[in-house]
Amino acid sequence: MSESIHCVPRRAIIAVLALSATALAAPLLAGQKLGEVQGQRSPDEIYAKTCGYCHGRNVGPIILGRALPADTVKHIVRHGQNGMPAFRPTEVTPAELDALATWVEKSAARKQEHGQ
Repeated sequence: MSESIHCVPRRAIIAVLALSATALAAPLLAGQKLGEVQGQRSPDEIYAKTCGYCHGRNVGPIILGRALPADTVKHIVRHGQNGMPAFRPTEVTPAELDALATWVEKSAARKQEHGQ
């Protein structure tokens, strides 16, 4: 019985550590220090560093070359959908998102990308 008492707190600690690591991952992946304001990035740079990690690599669906409406792209980026997380304005600024959504809408397909 004492063994089951120790398992619950251990699982809770692991869950808290996993959530903490996830929360800190986005700024680290973006090369941003906590509290640091990032400069304006180009849509191609945002796609390469943020979107392209999943899209076009068999993790998420291919989004380039599909003429996805910019408003749809913006909504999904801010609110998430299925397995895709939502991105906060501190991760992709409103101006960056506007430019990115228009860029995705008008983009051509890339032969090297493959996905679902």
